Amino acid sequence: METIQAKKQARPAEYDIEDDEELYVTRMPSSTRRYRSAPPVQQEPHDGPDTQSGVLIQRRRSSLSPKRTSGIASSAITTPDTHMLRSVRRFPLVAILVGVVLTIVLFMSLSVLGSWWHTYQDDLHYGRPRTSQLDAAVGHGDSAINKTHFIFLNLNRHVEIIEIPGGDATHMRVFLGPVLFGDGQDLTPVTGEIRDVNGDGKPDLIVHIQNEQIIFLNDGTTFRPQ
Repeated sequence: METIQAKKQARPAEYDIEDDEELYVTRMPSSTRRYRSAPPVQQEPHDGPDTQSGVLIQRRRSSLSPKRTSGIASSAITTPDTHMLRSVRRFPLVAILVGVVLTIVLFMSLSVLGSWWHTYQDDLHYGRPRTSQLDAAVGHGDSAINKTHFIFLNLNRHVEIIEIPGGDATHMRVFLGPVLFGDGQDLTPVTGEIRDVNGDGKPDLIVHIQNEQIIFLNDGTTFRPQ
Protein backbone atom coordinates (compact mmCIF):
# COMPACT_ATOMS: atom_id res chain seq x y z
CA MET A 1 0.00 0.00 0.00
CA GLU A 2 1.50 3.19 -1.12
CA THR A 3 1.82 5.83 1.27
CA ILE A 4 0.95 9.13 -0.26
CA GLN A 5 2.57 11.92 1.48
CA ALA A 6 0.84 15.11 0.77
CA LYS A 7 2.85 18.14 0.88
CA LYS A 8 1.59 20.49 3.34
CA GLN A 9 1.23 23.98 1.90
CA ALA A 10 2.58 26.74 3.95
CA ARG A 11 -0.19 28.90 5.31
CA PRO A 12 0.54 32.51 6.01
CA ALA A 13 0.50 33.55 9.57
CA GLU A 14 -2.48 35.55 10.60
CA TYR A 15 -1.91 38.56 12.74
CA ASP A 16 -4.38 41.02 14.12
CA ILE A 17 -3.57 44.23 12.36
CA GLU A 18 -5.49 47.41 13.08
CA ASP A 19 -7.29 48.50 9.96
CA ASP A 20 -6.36 51.82 8.54
CA GLU A 21 -9.08 53.35 6.42
CA GLU A 22 -6.55 55.31 4.41
CA LEU A 23 -5.13 52.03 3.02
CA TYR A 24 -8.38 51.22 1.28
CA VAL A 25 -10.01 52.98 -1.60
CA THR A 26 -13.71 53.11 -1.07
CA ARG A 27 -16.27 54.04 -3.67
CA MET A 28 -18.77 56.73 -2.86
CA PRO A 29 -22.43 56.11 -3.60
CA SER A 30 -23.45 57.27 -7.03
CA SER A 31 -25.85 59.90 -5.59
CA THR A 32 -23.06 61.62 -3.65
CA ARG A 33 -20.13 60.93 -5.91
CA ARG A 34 -17.48 63.56 -5.66
CA TYR A 35 -15.10 64.67 -8.28
CA ARG A 36 -11.81 66.22 -7.49
CA SER A 37 -10.99 69.03 -9.75
CA ALA A 38 -7.80 70.89 -10.18
CA PRO A 39 -7.46 74.04 -8.13
CA PRO A 40 -8.99 77.03 -9.89
CA VAL A 41 -6.69 79.10 -11.99
CA GLN A 42 -7.26 82.84 -11.91
CA GLN A 43 -8.19 84.01 -15.36
CA GLU A 44 -9.32 87.21 -16.83
CA PRO A 45 -13.10 87.61 -16.49
CA HIS A 46 -14.97 87.03 -19.69
CA ASP A 47 -18.59 86.57 -20.67
CA GLY A 48 -18.22 83.11 -22.22
CA PRO A 49 -18.29 79.79 -20.33
CA ASP A 50 -15.12 78.50 -18.62
CA THR A 51 -13.59 75.58 -20.45
CA GLN A 52 -10.81 74.33 -18.24
CA SER A 53 -9.59 70.75 -18.43
CA GLY A 54 -12.42 69.94 -20.78
CA VAL A 55 -15.08 70.61 -18.08
CA LEU A 56 -17.86 73.11 -18.78
CA ILE A 57 -18.45 75.27 -15.70
CA GLN A 58 -21.52 77.51 -15.64
CA ARG A 59 -20.88 80.79 -13.91
CA ARG A 60 -23.49 82.22 -11.60
CA ARG A 61 -25.22 85.41 -12.69
CA SER A 62 -24.21 87.14 -9.45
CA SER A 63 -20.53 86.43 -10.10
CA LEU A 64 -20.52 88.15 -13.46
CA SER A 65 -19.26 91.68 -13.52
CA PRO A 66 -21.89 94.26 -14.46
CA LYS A 67 -21.81 95.44 -18.02
CA ARG A 68 -21.31 99.03 -18.85
CA THR A 69 -24.28 100.29 -20.86
CA SER A 70 -23.49 104.00 -21.35
CA GLY A 71 -25.67 105.12 -18.44
CA ILE A 72 -28.74 103.08 -19.47
CA ALA A 73 -29.71 100.50 -16.84
CA SER A 74 -30.94 97.13 -17.97
CA SER A 75 -34.60 96.49 -17.29
CA ALA A 76 -33.83 92.91 -16.24
CA ILE A 77 -31.82 93.89 -13.16
CA THR A 78 -33.26 97.33 -12.40
CA THR A 79 -35.36 97.47 -9.23
CA PRO A 80 -38.20 100.03 -8.94
CA ASP A 81 -37.52 103.11 -6.85
CA THR A 82 -39.10 102.86 -3.41
CA HIS A 83 -39.85 106.58 -3.28
CA MET A 84 -41.60 106.38 -6.65
CA LEU A 85 -43.81 103.52 -5.45
CA ARG A 86 -44.71 105.44 -2.29
CA SER A 87 -45.53 108.55 -4.29
CA VAL A 88 -47.74 106.52 -6.65
CA ARG A 89 -49.60 104.97 -3.72
CA ARG A 90 -49.94 108.32 -2.00
CA PHE A 91 -51.17 110.15 -5.12
CA PRO A 92 -54.87 109.10 -4.96
CA LEU A 93 -55.21 110.21 -1.32
CA VAL A 94 -53.57 113.57 -2.06
CA ALA A 95 -55.81 114.07 -5.09
CA ILE A 96 -58.93 113.33 -3.04
CA LEU A 97 -57.88 115.76 -0.29
CA VAL A 98 -57.12 118.49 -2.83
CA GLY A 99 -60.49 117.90 -4.50
CA VAL A 100 -62.35 118.14 -1.18
CA VAL A 101 -60.54 121.37 -0.26
CA LEU A 102 -61.24 122.90 -3.66
CA THR A 103 -64.91 121.94 -3.39
CA ILE A 104 -65.23 123.56 0.04
CA VAL A 105 -63.48 126.72 -1.16
CA LEU A 106 -65.69 126.87 -4.26
CA PHE A 107 -68.86 126.39 -2.20
CA MET A 108 -67.85 129.13 0.25
CA SER A 109 -66.95 131.47 -2.60
CA LEU A 110 -70.32 130.91 -4.28
CA SER A 111 -72.11 131.47 -0.97
CA VAL A 112 -70.28 134.73 -0.33
CA LEU A 113 -70.86 135.84 -3.92
CA GLY A 114 -74.58 135.01 -3.70
CA SER A 115 -74.97 136.91 -0.43
CA TRP A 116 -73.18 139.93 -1.87
CA TRP A 117 -75.33 139.91 -5.00
CA HIS A 118 -78.55 139.71 -2.96
CA THR A 119 -77.46 142.64 -0.77
CA TYR A 120 -76.49 144.61 -3.85
CA GLN A 121 -79.93 144.09 -5.40
CA ASP A 122 -81.64 145.18 -2.15
CA ASP A 123 -79.47 148.29 -2.10
CA LEU A 124 -80.68 149.16 -5.60
CA HIS A 125 -84.37 148.60 -4.79
CA TYR A 126 -84.72 149.68 -1.13
CA GLY A 127 -81.63 151.75 -0.33
CA ARG A 128 -80.22 152.25 3.19
CA PRO A 129 -82.03 152.26 5.53
CA ARG A 130 -84.37 149.82 3.83
CA THR A 131 -87.41 151.75 2.61
CA SER A 132 -90.42 150.93 0.44
CA GLN A 133 -93.49 153.02 -0.47
CA LEU A 134 -96.97 152.72 -1.96
CA ASP A 135 -100.08 154.84 -2.60
CA ALA A 136 -103.67 153.63 -2.05
CA ALA A 137 -107.12 154.97 -1.27
CA VAL A 138 -108.17 153.56 2.12
CA GLY A 139 -110.99 155.91 3.13
CA HIS A 140 -108.99 158.01 5.58
CA GLY A 141 -109.82 161.48 4.18
CA ASP A 142 -108.40 160.52 0.81
CA SER A 143 -109.79 159.89 -2.66
CA ALA A 144 -108.85 158.18 -5.88
CA ILE A 145 -107.09 161.38 -6.90
CA ASN A 146 -105.43 162.20 -3.57
CA LYS A 147 -104.41 158.80 -2.29
CA THR A 148 -102.88 157.99 1.05
CA HIS A 149 -99.09 157.57 0.98
CA PHE A 150 -97.47 154.74 3.00
CA ILE A 151 -93.79 154.45 3.90
CA PHE A 152 -92.43 151.15 5.22
CA LEU A 153 -89.13 151.68 7.00
CA ASN A 154 -86.53 149.43 8.68
CA LEU A 155 -84.62 151.90 10.84
CA ASN A 156 -81.85 150.13 12.77
CA ARG A 157 -83.96 146.93 13.06
CA HIS A 158 -87.07 148.91 14.17
CA VAL A 159 -89.98 148.49 11.76
CA GLU A 160 -92.06 151.65 11.29
CA ILE A 161 -95.04 152.32 9.02
CA ILE A 162 -95.78 155.95 8.21
CA GLU A 163 -99.24 156.91 6.87
CA ILE A 164 -99.88 160.27 5.23
CA PRO A 165 -103.70 160.43 4.63
CA GLY A 166 -104.64 162.11 1.32
CA GLY A 167 -101.04 163.38 1.03
CA ASP A 168 -101.61 165.75 3.96
CA ALA A 169 -98.55 165.58 6.23
CA THR A 170 -100.39 167.42 9.04
CA HIS A 171 -102.44 164.28 9.64
CA MET A 172 -99.48 161.87 9.43
CA ARG A 173 -99.58 158.75 11.60
CA VAL A 174 -96.81 156.34 12.59
CA PHE A 175 -97.45 152.65 13.35
CA LEU A 176 -94.74 150.72 15.14
CA GLY A 177 -93.88 147.21 14.08
CA PRO A 178 -91.62 144.57 15.64
CA VAL A 179 -87.93 144.87 16.44
CA LEU A 180 -85.76 142.60 14.32
CA PHE A 181 -82.97 140.55 15.90
CA GLY A 182 -80.04 138.75 14.29
CA ASP A 183 -77.04 139.48 12.10
CA GLY A 184 -77.83 141.57 9.06
CA GLN A 185 -81.44 142.22 10.08
CA ASP A 186 -80.86 145.95 9.74
CA LEU A 187 -80.70 145.30 5.97
CA THR A 188 -83.94 143.32 5.82
CA PRO A 189 -86.43 144.94 3.44
CA VAL A 190 -89.94 145.77 4.75
CA THR A 191 -92.77 145.95 2.22
CA GLY A 192 -96.58 146.25 2.42
CA GLU A 193 -99.82 145.85 0.51
CA ILE A 194 -103.42 147.00 0.80
CA ARG A 195 -106.07 144.25 0.76
CA ASP A 196 -109.37 143.48 2.47
CA VAL A 197 -108.49 140.66 4.86
CA ASN A 198 -111.67 140.23 6.97
CA GLY A 199 -114.17 140.92 4.18
CA ASP A 200 -115.81 144.03 5.71
CA GLY A 201 -115.32 146.06 2.55
CA LYS A 202 -112.55 148.18 4.04
CA PRO A 203 -109.00 147.83 2.73
CA ASP A 204 -106.59 146.60 5.38
CA LEU A 205 -102.84 147.07 5.69
CA ILE A 206 -100.50 144.05 5.46
CA VAL A 207 -96.81 144.41 6.30
CA HIS A 208 -94.31 141.82 4.91
CA ILE A 209 -91.01 141.13 6.68
CA GLN A 210 -89.20 138.27 4.95
CA ASN A 211 -91.54 135.24 5.45
CA GLU A 212 -93.61 136.95 8.14
CA GLN A 213 -96.60 139.23 7.74
CA ILE A 214 -98.30 141.63 10.15
CA ILE A 215 -101.92 142.69 9.60
CA PHE A 216 -103.38 146.06 10.57
CA LEU A 217 -107.20 146.17 10.30
CA ASN A 218 -108.98 149.26 8.95
CA ASP A 219 -111.72 150.61 11.25
CA GLY A 220 -112.69 153.44 8.89
CA THR A 221 -110.54 156.16 10.47
CA THR A 222 -107.21 154.42 11.27
CA PHE A 223 -105.44 151.07 11.37
CA ARG A 224 -105.25 148.79 14.37
CA PRO A 225 -103.08 145.68 14.83
CA GLN A 226 -105.01 142.44 14.45
